[in-house]
Amino acid sequence: MAREVSVSGFGFHRAGEQHNGKTIFASFTGSKDTGGKSGCPDCVQAEPVVREGLKHVREGCVFIYCQAGDKPYWKTLNNVTAVPTLLKYGTQSVCLQANLVKTLFSED
Repeated sequence: MAREVSVSGFGFHRAGEQHNGKTIFASFTGSKDTGGKSGCPDCVQAEPVVREGLKHVREGCVFIYCQAGDKPYWKTLNNVTAVPTLLKYGTQSVCLQANLVKTLFSED
């Protein structure tokens, strides 16, 4: 299981630096209100899918869950432009795996 780190906004950068050298998976979502409810319907649908997928992440990886703010905040050019977004970084080997590259470029 991956170690999970929860951050908000620009806290993502600091969390990434703290786990430099490890494979990092990151999920960017719209922020939840104080009751834990998200105003982003796509984020609500994506969360259980991502949580299920995390069961297959190898030991030693890091999962950063980043709440990117409400839509007016994250929809600017200086921030994430679409949520939910899921990414992996910390390795360049994905570019060498033709099936993964094909999947990335062919999905809608």
